[in-house]
Amino acid sequence: MTTEELIAARRAEPWREALRKSKKNKERTDLARVKMSELNPEYRSHTRLEEVNLGLTKEQAMQEAQRCLDCPNPSCMKGCPVGIHIPTFIKHIECGEFLEAAKTLKETSALPAVCGRVCPQEKQCESQCIHVKMGKPAVAIGYLERFAADYERESGQIALPELAPKNGIKVAVVGSGPAGLSFAGDMVKKGYDVTVYEALHEIGGVLKYGIPEFRLPNRIVDVEIEGLRKMGVQFVKDCIVGKTISYEDLHAEGYKGVFVASGAGLPNFMNIPGENLVGVMSSNEYLTRVNLMDAANPESDTPVLEGKRVAVIGGGNTAMDSVRTARRLGADRAMIVYRRSEEEMPARLEEVKHAKEEGVEFLTLHNPIEYIGDERGRVKQMRLQVMELGEPDASGRRRPVPVEGQIVTIDVDEVIVSIGVSPNPLIPRAFSGLEVSKKGTIVVSEEEMRSALPDVYAGGDIVRGGATVILAMGDGRKAAAAMDRNLRK
Repeated sequence: MTTEELIAARRAEPWREALRKSKKNKERTDLARVKMSELNPEYRSHTRLEEVNLGLTKEQAMQEAQRCLDCPNPSCMKGCPVGIHIPTFIKHIECGEFLEAAKTLKETSALPAVCGRVCPQEKQCESQCIHVKMGKPAVAIGYLERFAADYERESGQIALPELAPKNGIKVAVVGSGPAGLSFAGDMVKKGYDVTVYEALHEIGGVLKYGIPEFRLPNRIVDVEIEGLRKMGVQFVKDCIVGKTISYEDLHAEGYKGVFVASGAGLPNFMNIPGENLVGVMSSNEYLTRVNLMDAANPESDTPVLEGKRVAVIGGGNTAMDSVRTARRLGADRAMIVYRRSEEEMPARLEEVKHAKEEGVEFLTLHNPIEYIGDERGRVKQMRLQVMELGEPDASGRRRPVPVEGQIVTIDVDEVIVSIGVSPNPLIPRAFSGLEVSKKGTIVVSEEEMRSALPDVYAGGDIVRGGATVILAMGDGRKAAAAMDRNLRK
């Protein structure tokens, strides 16, 4: 059965038809979009481990689910990189069948509780919602996804997806971030013996080291990983593929396919004077210390600089995560320094809103040109070039150009650089025969995520050079379908 046939068959089920008839479309579109409760901004700006968004109540979720029109050709699904059956899970919520909603999510998503929190739904599924075309707010698909996944976890009745009989074929995954976990989940469902190799001492990749607990609690990630373990996925920690074990070792151990999802952990810098001063670091280092190593805990062996005047350079979600973390670690002045205007910021609108509520300053149309140190080599000031917007560049955003003669100097004691990442070069160097782009990404076919080495597939940031959790998961699903197809030939 094709996806389209399955959508039609599910929509034609008597309970769905009865649900559509129970309320006129006009009544559904007149309902206001639900608002999710949040922690008080003053309180949360001092607490690192409590989640800001508090989720929906049962009543809120069922009311929001009523807004879905159960379209015959659900355009929302076209906006979902992992192909969740969105109307089906939402209609289960409308009926109060919350566990069935969670089961529907797990058919195609290995990490529904994660995606419900960090996926940019406003640019994906919700941007395609019929409500938007009518000039109304989209159905809160992300809120409902989170609700269903959370309800299942809190009920203690966590269901495992249906698994095909074991086929005895071994496949390896390099990296346990969202792409790797998504691939592993799909392949174990198809009957493969799946082993995930992780370089760090914790499973989860960027979900653990890159995203703060006030946005994505580690316990949520751990429950999703435990679900994969129960399905049969094996995890090996503290193992660097390309160093600890080689590509040839994987062949010797009988692996018939390898999916590379090693991410983009190499931070970019601006190469301006003063970047080597003490107190200037990448967002990768900063967030890894705080999130993965729990450096802000007095009991931790890992130190972290807790600056009082902190500047974060960049305008993406990682920059927001860094500056909001700095606020929580006691920064009196926490600043975003971004060379374009706020309109051009790639960060989610929700992240920007939360940062402002928590007292973060936004120095837009400013660009660092130099960091100045004290006699001990510690950063004490930054010099910023004032910018203005010129003509659009290749990205479609207006290009920032310097305003001649306008330079400002600001006191800082910590600078966190968050201007993007590059792929980890280890795998491209260690796997002889891979085709690698100028930017260091692994070149793959768009349809199959297959590399120049026939048994090696790749996805996520090692291919994209820095993208969202959900796009990485979509790559994992696409690669799993292709590898399965090719191994069965």
